[in-house]
Amino acid sequence: MTRIFLHSLIVFFVFIILAPSSPAQTFIGNTLDSYSGVHALLLNPALSTDSKMRMDINILSSSAFIGNDYLSVDLSDLNNFRNGFEINSDGAKNSKNNNNFFGNIDILGPSILFNINDKNSLAFTSRARGFFGLNNVGGNLYELANTKYEEQSDFNLTMEDASGSIHAWAEIGVTYANMLIDTDYHSLKGGITLKYLAGAGGVFGNSQLLSVNYNYTSNILTTSGTMRYGYTSGFDSGNINFSSIKSGIGADLGLVYEYKEQNVNTYYNPYKFRLGISLMDIGAINYGRTPGNVYAMDGNFDADEFSIKDLEVILNDYYKGVETGGNTKMGLPTSFQFFGDYNIDGKFFLSAQGALSIKNNKENPVSNLINSFTVTPRLEKRWVSVYSPLSIRQYDSALAWGLGVRAGPVMIGSGSILTNLISNTSRSTDIYVGFKVPLYN
Repeated sequence: MTRIFLHSLIVFFVFIILAPSSPAQTFIGNTLDSYSGVHALLLNPALSTDSKMRMDINILSSSAFIGNDYLSVDLSDLNNFRNGFEINSDGAKNSKNNNNFFGNIDILGPSILFNINDKNSLAFTSRARGFFGLNNVGGNLYELANTKYEEQSDFNLTMEDASGSIHAWAEIGVTYANMLIDTDYHSLKGGITLKYLAGAGGVFGNSQLLSVNYNYTSNILTTSGTMRYGYTSGFDSGNINFSSIKSGIGADLGLVYEYKEQNVNTYYNPYKFRLGISLMDIGAINYGRTPGNVYAMDGNFDADEFSIKDLEVILNDYYKGVETGGNTKMGLPTSFQFFGDYNIDGKFFLSAQGALSIKNNKENPVSNLINSFTVTPRLEKRWVSVYSPLSIRQYDSALAWGLGVRAGPVMIGSGSILTNLISNTSRSTDIYVGFKVPLYN
């Protein structure tokens, strides 16, 4: 799980960096804003009903998130994706037999949300997404395969349940939300999003046990064990497109409860606090019969091969593979999400939000959301909101501190930018930007 996964990672992020949208887990800090409009659906579809938006039209928004538990990163590392994901940072390394590398991109295309009446809302969304993940991969091997320096020493490692996957797909969604209960003091909202999935494809691999020995003097990498490697038909990591798609169906489900006090400033928001739960990204895409092999990994090769060959070529050149067949489903990053939002005085709010992946890395191939918990104070008004999320993220030992702003039709922010600017210990980074046409009630 080395070069071809990283090469595909590069393609995803070059797409983000060079696309008409600007680069950018998803829109961190923004989705609980009462004026976030269509972006609130990315957290909980029930948030669309009884919103402060008569209509919200998203033109284009983009979010990107990367992280690992091997090397500290910062926003400047995004520049390295133009020329390859290379280890060229002086940050402290935490090399283990089971390091993890992950990221996702999320492009929300033309989308619209509108209130049918006080109790019903409807939304239509278009979205393109990409997830990558390397799990339980030795940090020294990762660096050997991707460093631009010749500063590697001997190492010997054993990786158990190593896995990796890349998956790119698009979504067309329809959301309906309804006010199920509405009294003077309590309300309960429910929402559902049904999604048509258009899969561009992916690549995946796993190994139950893989031993690796590297000799610096001879520059020889010696391996033993087995590895399964496969990819969807027609998938090209160097040219990811949607010319030959496979279809699937997905769904999001959500509930939101609100407690209302009569003395709360109803001009801004009628609730004193609200609680929400949602099950997001239910579903999978069936790619049918996929090319793949199981390789006996007893052999060796010159480590310089990493610089000129993809993993698939190395496997076919130096190892014996047995072709495998069968249908392959690539699962969406299904997650359970929850939040609590407290209205302090009508303008200032404090929220807590959590995301838990309910997919197991052993369920290969599948995309995984990174578990996280975020507390966000925010100033919220009709034309402007400012929020500063503080997050604990899986695999990142440092607290992520960010800053975001929504000003009318523009929003920009990051869940980690302040940490990235003042600290050299953060192991994740993210950024997002969006442009929309908001029509307030």
